[in-house]
Amino acid sequence: MINRNTTGFISPSNVLITSISRKVPLLQSIKAAMAKISLNMKLYGGDNDRSVIAKHFVDSFWEMPRISHLDIEELISYCKKNRIRFIIPTRDGELKYFSSNRDKLKRLGIYVMVSPLSYIEICLDKLNFFSSLRKHGIPVIPTFLCIEDSRENMKYVVKERFGAGSQTLGKSLTSTQALNHAKDLKEPIFQPMIEGTEYSIDIYVDINGRSKGVISRTRDKIVDGESQITTIKNMPELEKLCSNAAEKLGLYGHVIFQVIIDQYNEFHIIECNPRFGGASTLSVAAGLDSFYWFLLESMGENLDHYPFIQNEKVSTMVRHPQDYIY
Repeated sequence: MINRNTTGFISPSNVLITSISRKVPLLQSIKAAMAKISLNMKLYGGDNDRSVIAKHFVDSFWEMPRISHLDIEELISYCKKNRIRFIIPTRDGELKYFSSNRDKLKRLGIYVMVSPLSYIEICLDKLNFFSSLRKHGIPVIPTFLCIEDSRENMKYVVKERFGAGSQTLGKSLTSTQALNHAKDLKEPIFQPMIEGTEYSIDIYVDINGRSKGVISRTRDKIVDGESQITTIKNMPELEKLCSNAAEKLGLYGHVIFQVIIDQYNEFHIIECNPRFGGASTLSVAAGLDSFYWFLLESMGENLDHYPFIQNEKVSTMVRHPQDYIY
């Protein structure tokens, strides 16, 4: 619990989480961070679907317009009315909106946990992401707009160039199969199929562009692109690599790198999600206190006074449905 307020915020200063959907564990992690700041803070949740499950786990629900229809002045008005000083977007499709408006919001005393726009655009464009990391000599999986259909001995992954889109992913395809699969995609890109162990690396990058803390974990069971079972495995070399990549990319806040380690123990960075992920709550439980650190930084606190200490007792998380009765 901090002992001072260095920002002059009107008390209480509340938090808005957007696209809450069914992200109940995320909301619970944010509530825990808020409790360290003030017991008077309220959690607001926004979504364009009024029937979302997570609305039952916030103090107040806002049926938001779709992000493409949300005028920035409407957002500012809502934040002022409800004394919201912190915003945490949770969906890829809204990151560019909040990033492009983050400076305007900051001038009004409203802080968003999101990276600068140019760096968001790099992460959301898989071809640009590949080119950017390659320039820095960082091992990133090769990514191309086209392939030669005669290379039948190689297997490919085909996916959309922009966004997540795990449901349209094609894996372990021959060149002919890959080219056919690509016909059903809007802007396909091709990558070589690499077998190995999949890792997620959670990182918090502070306001000065330095990695505050990092935790790596195996993706033991994956459903629809997200880890249903994930286990922490300390990998100093991998953690250093991804921390360096995050800093080179100019990111801010909580980010996640997806990496494959092949049979030769070589690293292949697949992508970076510049936001909090579905299974990142394990890393928070293990000491990567991203939400708390974001709130502290937004209030003018120096994070050097809040060291990252990993909880070695936390190791595995299994995501599962749970009844909520009230």
